[in-house]
Amino acid sequence: MPSLASVSTIDFPYQTDQQEIKQFAKALFAPSFPEVERMLSAFDNTEIQTRNLCQPLAYYLRPHTFQEQNLEYIRLALEYSVKAIEKCLASAKIGKEEVTDTLFISTTGLATPSVDALIVNQMRLNQNINRMSIFGLGCGGGVSGYAKACALAKANPDAVVLLVAVELCSLTFLRDDFSKSNFIGASLFSDGVAACLIAGDNRVNHTENKIRFLANESKLYYDSQQMMGWDFLDNGFKVLFSSSIPALISRNVREDVAEFLSRQGLKIADIKNYIFHPGGRKVLAAYEEALDMGTDSLNKAREIMTRYGNMSSSTVLYVLERFFREGYENGYSLMMAMGPGFSSEMVLLDMKR
Repeated sequence: MPSLASVSTIDFPYQTDQQEIKQFAKALFAPSFPEVERMLSAFDNTEIQTRNLCQPLAYYLRPHTFQEQNLEYIRLALEYSVKAIEKCLASAKIGKEEVTDTLFISTTGLATPSVDALIVNQMRLNQNINRMSIFGLGCGGGVSGYAKACALAKANPDAVVLLVAVELCSLTFLRDDFSKSNFIGASLFSDGVAACLIAGDNRVNHTENKIRFLANESKLYYDSQQMMGWDFLDNGFKVLFSSSIPALISRNVREDVAEFLSRQGLKIADIKNYIFHPGGRKVLAAYEEALDMGTDSLNKAREIMTRYGNMSSSTVLYVLERFFREGYENGYSLMMAMGPGFSSEMVLLDMKR
């Protein structure tokens, strides 16, 4: 089965303290929005300490058109994707000419040609590389992308699949949106870039950490499309973010996970490592309660959220990188994330050292 050869992440040079961002939001919104004081508690309720930002705070003080924001998205997505890929290749000791497939995931900017084409051009990757670019999966994109990359590697045992997830959420910020969703987004979302190399069976000699793909499953919940996503406006992307997301997770996640594992001949008790997307404090609590987890089962997910914030699709790959680098318990492991749709994505792994 396909194996994870390496994973890399980006620490932007503008990691910023959450309390500094809170004061920034207060100063920005107060002149036009008298209720700002009441809304600012959202920043304290996240348990986030620092945020991974692709620009200094002063950048967000200035008004920008959607065109300007999107051009910055393309520039920074290309720059930091290349850096993450180079780290990934070096870690796995794989040459760039060996990469057979690319899969690019993002929901926070638009580009045609797609960013993966720009990467292939700048890095001079194989001109005959198979490319896939997926937009719109939001927070679920990291797990969904990982599953799709493994499907490519499973179909071709000689494959080396490059997965890149880029989310520059801060560049979608709308300074004239006084909705509750925008305040929640401003208190929670940040920027992340992550890359993975996934090797087919004939390339497993590249993988020292034995993290093997076993199965995956997606689920879309009917009539829930307004729970998370974008409204596309003349001035950019307006965030939609429902407060009922943790309740939906509480109602569904245990049954969803149990049924998925049952189809693989497993039970929830068989899972040793939980590589979960930390959507927020309440989302993590909903997972812990619904799955009867031990108090430290989501420690790595919580650490990533605390240090970086919610980086949409790339966040779960930051969690995966922490397991890859720091170690894990041998056995079956579950990757999971929720995203727009509303939907869930799950990947079952076998992790051995």
